Amino acid sequence: MRRLRPIGLMAIGHACVDVYQGAVPALVPFLVAERGLGYVAVSGITLAATLLSSVVQPVFGVLTDRRPLTWLIPVSMTTAGLGIALLGIGDSYLLSWLAAALSGLGVAAYHPEAARMARAVSGGSHVGMSWFSVGGNVGFALAPVLVTPIMAVGGLALTPVLVVPALVGALITTLAVRSGVSRVAASRMGRPGTDDWSSFLRLSVIMVCRSIVFVGLGTFIALYAGERVGGGTTTGGAALFVLFAAGAFGTLLGGRLATRYGRIRTMRTSYGVAVPAIAGLVFVPGPLFFVFLTLTAIALSIPFSLHVTLGRDFLPGRVGTAGGMTLGLAVSIGGVATPLLGTIAEHSSLRLALSTLIALTLTSCLLGYFLDEPAPQ
Repeated sequence: MRRLRPIGLMAIGHACVDVYQGAVPALVPFLVAERGLGYVAVSGITLAATLLSSVVQPVFGVLTDRRPLTWLIPVSMTTAGLGIALLGIGDSYLLSWLAAALSGLGVAAYHPEAARMARAVSGGSHVGMSWFSVGGNVGFALAPVLVTPIMAVGGLALTPVLVVPALVGALITTLAVRSGVSRVAASRMGRPGTDDWSSFLRLSVIMVCRSIVFVGLGTFIALYAGERVGGGTTTGGAALFVLFAAGAFGTLLGGRLATRYGRIRTMRTSYGVAVPAIAGLVFVPGPLFFVFLTLTAIALSIPFSLHVTLGRDFLPGRVGTAGGMTLGLAVSIGGVATPLLGTIAEHSSLRLALSTLIALTLTSCLLGYFLDEPAPQ
């Protein structure tokens, strides 16, 4: 119970900050409707939210390896919310791009230190880390539920309202730090051990492929659902909710499966299931769209928290760097590839663009066979 409270508080904070990663895809249909943006333009907004995050994430990881930066967590959350709040103000594409980049910077600053603290207070438990990780999934899932109704009522002019989760999350995180979470985390940092960079780099490639797939789906699934099922932005919001909510369930399931069957075996199997699931999502017509979407989200999310604990065990002497990669860079870098997906969609079809994600998922599955379970540290 002593560990449950800080992990619970941190999971809530994680949900509040990752609302802003999910908010960008949720805003895509409204950017298309109100500003007439094409696939490449809206994928550029996603790129803005992820490119800066991807570049600076390792820097924050190195900094948190040197000293605790618990104060950075509430500050970064507020920054992430402020960027999204400014995204819909005015009609300038450049200002919207910069606002999305500001939000991405906040997200980048949050994850390394938060991941370190979560790892410490959970005692390295797979289930404990899955609870922290699922907070991020819940944030993603709540994003369309929060964004779509507000945008439907007032359009992009109401994006300033979206700063509220950041303020709430910052308050909760501050209370968590004051209650002693930071002291517990600091006392457990920097476990000794041998860094296995070779395995960590293979894991990083797996995570990058997974990131491209998940961010690509998050960016375009709302538009694709409208094409396949009809219903416009309402159907798009529902598709995003299914993607992120089923992902939250998959993340929790991953921790329990890993405890029983091992992390590497669970990861390989889940990516193996994801390959036909994405194929069904892209090519099978009719109402089965949402069935395959649910299966895809679960299969892609089962390995998510396992990436985090594996990264720490491969780099036990650099837990901040590992956290920045597993919860940050390898998640956000998927946005770098979205303009390429958008270009394919504009020159051919959205179906062809999404079909390329099947090969990336297969790559993650195959690379899993070149990893072994790390020795306990």
